[in-house]
Amino acid sequence: MDHDDQPTVPLSGEVRMPLLGFGTWQATGKAGYDSVLAALDAGYRHIDTATMYGNEKEVGRAVQESGLRREDIFITTKLPPERAGRERETLEASLSALGTDHVDLWLIHWPPSSPADSIPMWREMLAARDEDLTRAVGVSNYSTAQMDELIQATEENPAVNQIRWSPFLYDRQRHAEHRDRGIVLEGYSPFKTSELSDPVLARIAAAHNVSPAQVVLRWHIDHEIVVIPKSVTPERIRANADVFGFSLTAEEMRDIDALGGS
Repeated sequence: MDHDDQPTVPLSGEVRMPLLGFGTWQATGKAGYDSVLAALDAGYRHIDTATMYGNEKEVGRAVQESGLRREDIFITTKLPPERAGRERETLEASLSALGTDHVDLWLIHWPPSSPADSIPMWREMLAARDEDLTRAVGVSNYSTAQMDELIQATEENPAVNQIRWSPFLYDRQRHAEHRDRGIVLEGYSPFKTSELSDPVLARIAAAHNVSPAQVVLRWHIDHEIVVIPKSVTPERIRANADVFGFSLTAEEMRDIDALGGS
């Protein structure tokens, strides 16, 4: 896959986020390092990690040893919300582990259990962005109402909201709420929440001579929804990256949307 032709979605300013990313949850130690190296070798240019994944060092080492330029790789990490009041030191630890002076996207991993922490935490994220420690900031696992609270308080929209998403969770209204606010929807667990043996996916996969998993990934991309499949198996990593040789018709997209029942 030629990474220069990979579809991206614009975030704030000059920042462009590849629609296909590589998820690293539960990929730690040597397996984590090997999987990120394999992903970069397969053509992924967007790697998703988090403080709580405990693998930022391995991710950083793989990025450095890939031989790719830092500016050609989009790196996301995430702040555990119980670090309220220690946002900056948490980000600095992430940057140190990753071996970089900035990440491309920093997310609040989930809404803080104390709602009073939410807006101060968001202000700290914005301050880090303004100091170029991260190129963009956003949230994960936030409801529309929780995002609106941040927007109303600061007039700054999260660039991204990373949530569980798949054809079977498709929610047209929730998708529209993100679009209306200029917030990029990023989906995780695309396969875990899908019924890959579903006849609709099987029929569409056969029509394009690809797998149902590849159809699920392509459905995200054709919706301009970022998707971050994860795998530690090299052949699966390569297959998940091989989704740029076909696209879905409008009718196929509608049939897949309907799996979500909304």
